[in-house]
Amino acid sequence: MSNLVLDSASRWFGNVVAVNDVSLTIGPGVTGLLGPNGAGKTTLMAMMAGFLAPSAGHVTLDGQPVWRNTAIYRQIGLVPERELSFGYLTGRQFVRANADLHRLPDAAAATERILEVVDMVEPAGRRLDTYSKGMRQRVKIAAALVHDPSVLLLDEPFNGVDPRQRMHLMDLLRRLGDEGRTVLFSSHILEEVERLARHIEVVVSGRHAASGDFGAIRRLMTDRPVQYAVQSSDNRALAAVLMAESSVRAVSLRGEHLDVQVDDLGSFAVGLPRLAQQHAVTLFELSPSDESLESVFAYLVAR
Repeated sequence: MSNLVLDSASRWFGNVVAVNDVSLTIGPGVTGLLGPNGAGKTTLMAMMAGFLAPSAGHVTLDGQPVWRNTAIYRQIGLVPERELSFGYLTGRQFVRANADLHRLPDAAAATERILEVVDMVEPAGRRLDTYSKGMRQRVKIAAALVHDPSVLLLDEPFNGVDPRQRMHLMDLLRRLGDEGRTVLFSSHILEEVERLARHIEVVVSGRHAASGDFGAIRRLMTDRPVQYAVQSSDNRALAAVLMAESSVRAVSLRGEHLDVQVDDLGSFAVGLPRLAQQHAVTLFELSPSDESLESVFAYLVAR
């Protein structure tokens, strides 16, 4: 059972602040690190893995500093987002090289054991440059697990992976979390995190925005004011009707559309067709206009 702790950790590169005063604890089980692209997730992962020193603050594993601590490296496995650059190696050779680097007493046996765990024994004799994206991800995970670490860090592990391989990887990470390992994976896709992690950490623009149970944070996201674009046969008449609704915060005309800001997404979605019918207005279009992750996260940061 291992706990990764960031205590007021910051990292800057010249005048660019990549991570700003982040404090959080990652414990056993599967945790999702959620944030839009460029939020600082990769920098956080690199500091947790001991590849980057924090410019300020501390990163520790079970009370021991991670940076320049070779004993701690034995307890951490990292699956980077970047693609493998050793296409000339077979999957078995790649995993065995990592076993040798960790100076395992029986590197060959450890290699075969972990290839079986990730279901890569059969294709292990093939070159990496013949693998699908999902197979490359699995062999990267095998290399990160070959020394049996208590902590596994995965940076955007599902990028470019087809649905079947994504399910396989998710099942594998769940099993590892159930074994008591500390598993942290980053993603910018809300649905990926929802399907896999019970606990999530949210980062935006290098800042820690939210932490805790996924359901509670999801409610914060969905209960925030939401803006919709509406097009109808009579926008002015519909605007007058909507302004009388308790769930509607604001309505404005924008060209051929109405911009409608609502507090209660559920009642608005259910009530709009009924209101339109009652007032002989035909709805042509209803679409969210601020549903990007960036807007969701910006709302969390502003709270």
